[in-house]
Amino acid sequence: MRVLPLLAPTLTLAAAAALAGEPIPAETAGRVTLPEPKPSWFVASDSNAGYVFDGADGQMKGLITRTDYTPAMVTLPSRKEAYQVDSYYSRLVRGERTDVLTVVDLKDLTTKAEIELPPKSAALSTRGHIGLLSDERHVVVFNMTPAQSVSIVDVVERRFAGEISTPGCAIIMPVEPRSFLMICGDGTLQLIGLDAQGGEARRERSEPFFDVLRDPLFGLGLHTGSGWLLVTHDGLVREVRAAGGRIEIGAAWSMLNDEDRADGDDREQWRPGGQQPLTLHRGTSLLYALMHKGKVDTHGANGQEVWVFDTERRRRVARLRLPAEASGIHASQEPVPRLILADKDDRLQIYDGLSLNLQRTIEQPGPTGSPALQALAPHD
Repeated sequence: MRVLPLLAPTLTLAAAAALAGEPIPAETAGRVTLPEPKPSWFVASDSNAGYVFDGADGQMKGLITRTDYTPAMVTLPSRKEAYQVDSYYSRLVRGERTDVLTVVDLKDLTTKAEIELPPKSAALSTRGHIGLLSDERHVVVFNMTPAQSVSIVDVVERRFAGEISTPGCAIIMPVEPRSFLMICGDGTLQLIGLDAQGGEARRERSEPFFDVLRDPLFGLGLHTGSGWLLVTHDGLVREVRAAGGRIEIGAAWSMLNDEDRADGDDREQWRPGGQQPLTLHRGTSLLYALMHKGKVDTHGANGQEVWVFDTERRRRVARLRLPAEASGIHASQEPVPRLILADKDDRLQIYDGLSLNLQRTIEQPGPTGSPALQALAPHD
């Protein structure tokens, strides 16, 4: 009973203010300016956002928002920009569709610009579905609606430069100036070169070098600096590159020794696998792979161990039994790499990449399920 007299003056004052037409002060959100990204920084992305962390201390630095199904992003540190594809519908989940290449300002992770694209982009769930060419001007976006093609975007002039048909080919691996390689469903590689305006200038196709039915490639290229490492489901590794407009394919070597293999079509043996099963540290030429014991076509299974390979000597140099299975792995490009693992319990585990000692755990980092891991650097 005593509450009403105390509330009455407040209600009366509020009603009087409303009748007088006085505006309610707007609440302003804060904006944080980020320092220069460090090599220890990485992004863990789900379908709605990219969570920026520093692997050195496990602290979150910021968040990049995005629309569903497009965790793939490419960055251009020299312009302090990142690029990702967003798709919008006029009625949220239906209606007219609009695709844009969103330009993210890396200084504060806000949207800097939007460049409209044809509404054809695929669900860009793999890092290789978007690529920045070596001219630091043209971004290539993979399309799969209604057929396979790529959209070329000039991020300097902020314009859509055109679309190139790429039937049967996917994954974008930038190589020599204004060129990129793609993996094709007939076991070949395709090289496409652009002119200065972003139009197709030349196209080259390799001979078949892998069997897409018996031992297909993972849709994940690892940038070596001069080319890309490709790995098959059975653990065959080879480097591919382009020079003088020609495709070069290196000799294959195996992750497995005789003890790791098993005979027969229904064989259970050690295999690479996971959502993001491979990563490369260029400074040491160390290849890290999530490995599990499984049968054919278990390439999506989580890793039970991490195997470390010296790619120059083409041999395994270490292995680590994981306390919890992991779906993704990423190596920072620091002089001593950090390994970031996304485990099945939705945690990020950070290891020293040389000693393989656990440094820290990030509990409930934000992304749910299996986040895509990448650095704030081109190609990583």
